[in-house]
Amino acid sequence: MTATVEPFVHPALFYRDEREYLAGTVSFVREGLRSGDPVAVAVPGENLRLIEKALGADAGAVRLLDMREAGRNPGRIIPGVLHAFADAQPAGRRVRIVGEPVWAGRTRAEYPACAQHEALINAAFQGREVTILCPYDAARLDERTLADAHATHPVVIPSGSAGQRESTAYAPEHVLARYNEPLPAVPDALSFPFARGTLSQARHVATAEGARLGLAGVRLEDLALVTAELTTNSVVHGGGSGELRVWERDGHVLCEVRDRGRLDDPLAGRRPAVRDRRGGRGLLLVNLVADLVRVHSGEDGTTVRCWFTP
Repeated sequence: MTATVEPFVHPALFYRDEREYLAGTVSFVREGLRSGDPVAVAVPGENLRLIEKALGADAGAVRLLDMREAGRNPGRIIPGVLHAFADAQPAGRRVRIVGEPVWAGRTRAEYPACAQHEALINAAFQGREVTILCPYDAARLDERTLADAHATHPVVIPSGSAGQRESTAYAPEHVLARYNEPLPAVPDALSFPFARGTLSQARHVATAEGARLGLAGVRLEDLALVTAELTTNSVVHGGGSGELRVWERDGHVLCEVRDRGRLDDPLAGRRPAVRDRRGGRGLLLVNLVADLVRVHSGEDGTTVRCWFTP
């Protein structure tokens, strides 16, 4: 019997310096261009400039994205970056993407969402003719992050190596479970219990507090949208009621909704919207407009916490 080869390929590239970084990424891009594959590069701005310079005239044939902007919220990367590029390409063509969602400087609040994102890529693109190369800075990232990269990537390219090998630590479901962390309640947050009859009031409470804490214009509209989507989800899918909280921390305005429902689909909010299908877009919209989204779901209910920068 012939073994089935998964068309989706998801290697982690470990690098320790600029030379190793460019050797791995630029060769990957140029190999794709020679094969006629559509290629995108989504990495932090400083690394994007290195790749663009190294590619020279070939850079014009590549979709270039600053991951610090496009992937600021890790929950936005699968639908808004990876699927957005791959789904726009002609059928039957392998797609290549360099995606660097984890870099030194990601905050402690952001990192669990990054690790879950990397674990979920495998399910999101299973069966697709797509290769997503994920660089990891082995010189600057901590041991936990590097270990998680081995667990979320079925194949790895060690630092200083031109070849790839299977990851013996591959276990993306364990990473998903480990970072499904409880989000502790914040005692000084404004709190508003809501139900079906008070959804509009919940939105007004959130925007009034958001404005008091420094949000304005589009950012305040984003908060209103997120509040409306999350509270409506709680009423429809989370037991009919919930609790809204809004507060400020470290220059960000945070909005959180807790309810008694359980979120069993780890890809909820990370799938692209399906044309002509009503519903199912609430968490996707939340991921697309918030600067960071963290989710915890378990036997006692679900908490969705969102960050907004004024």
